[in-house]
Amino acid sequence: MHVLMISDVYFPRINGVSTSIATFRASLAALDVRTTLIAPAYAEGAVEPTGDPVGTVRVPAWQVPLDPEDRLMRPAALGGTMRHIDASGVDLVHVQTPFLAHRAGVRYARRHRLPVLETYHTHFEEYFHHYLPWLPRGALRRAARAISRRQCNSVDTVIAPSPAMRDLLGGYGVERPIEILPTGLDLSLFEQGDGALFRREHGIPTERLVLLIVSRVAHEKNIDFLIDVVDRMRGEIPDVLLVIAGEGPAEEHLREAVRERALDRNVLFVGYLDRRGALQDCYRASDLFVFASRSETQGLVLLEALALGVPVLALAELGTREIVLPQRGAVVAPDEAGKFAALAIKLLRDPARRARLSAEGREFAREWGSAEAAKRLREIYAAAPASFDRSHS
Repeated sequence: MHVLMISDVYFPRINGVSTSIATFRASLAALDVRTTLIAPAYAEGAVEPTGDPVGTVRVPAWQVPLDPEDRLMRPAALGGTMRHIDASGVDLVHVQTPFLAHRAGVRYARRHRLPVLETYHTHFEEYFHHYLPWLPRGALRRAARAISRRQCNSVDTVIAPSPAMRDLLGGYGVERPIEILPTGLDLSLFEQGDGALFRREHGIPTERLVLLIVSRVAHEKNIDFLIDVVDRMRGEIPDVLLVIAGEGPAEEHLREAVRERALDRNVLFVGYLDRRGALQDCYRASDLFVFASRSETQGLVLLEALALGVPVLALAELGTREIVLPQRGAVVAPDEAGKFAALAIKLLRDPARRARLSAEGREFAREWGSAEAAKRLREIYAAAPASFDRSHS
């Protein structure tokens, strides 16, 4: 089987979509499913992530205004690239993002009478207002729902990473079949890690209590909330440290919030870390993983923390519910900074409970392996031709 994937984002841009695509491609390759990925070109000389399968076609792209991490594929270049993809060897099209990739992927599929699937990775209803704050929030939500409904109904099958996202899309009026399929975790990447090394490199004493969030540093990730939590915690644990691993458009705003609250000694920004080394070290160096995003469609970083034995304290919102609510290594956090801080303090002061959560979390994470997820995706691919609605052609 040969699947043509297309996405508006991919490595070296680090986020959940890039991670999902790379994880599935590697696992699908082991199942003899060939993937060709169409994605933007980034900085000159940027390399593919280690171990990434061959078959990535880069399209010349512009830098996105106000967001230097992202790229916008040039429409003429994307059109030319798609025209040169030989459809005779392609079995179906898998769209990964709803921008130019959606339009190009659906057009290609309809032109060549191929099934087209789309994964709904991002909860745009809780996303747009952060980047268009001058427009009415209600109008933006209605627009996000209308766009999502129209795009999902233009493909043959929609893949949602969690039951919550399936229900949300159904509420929007999406009528196409929706398959639930979490990305899963490449467990081989989350078996090692040297926490002591990370602490030495960053001057963190062995006994210091460390909170961690691994995330794109974006407004919708609600990291302001965690800074407020740390501010409240330091009255009880003066040297508590929040490590923020990631980069993004909200970073300067968050740094200013840290300065205003005089939290410079309590918050450490470490940027993006290598997923095959430094990131694992960072997880291992932490006593508690904290997460307050309300817009996650799945929450892979929670699984990464659990796989490395780090207990999780997180809001059970949208896609994170499936990971947090079983309470196997994770504790449900209240959506109020003072109560979140009190619970975090209680956990940090109870190493025996954290040890139990660590063992439970490791076991739970093993149930989310990417190999099984890829087998399910292959089944969805295999069923796609039978469900292909040629009335779209």
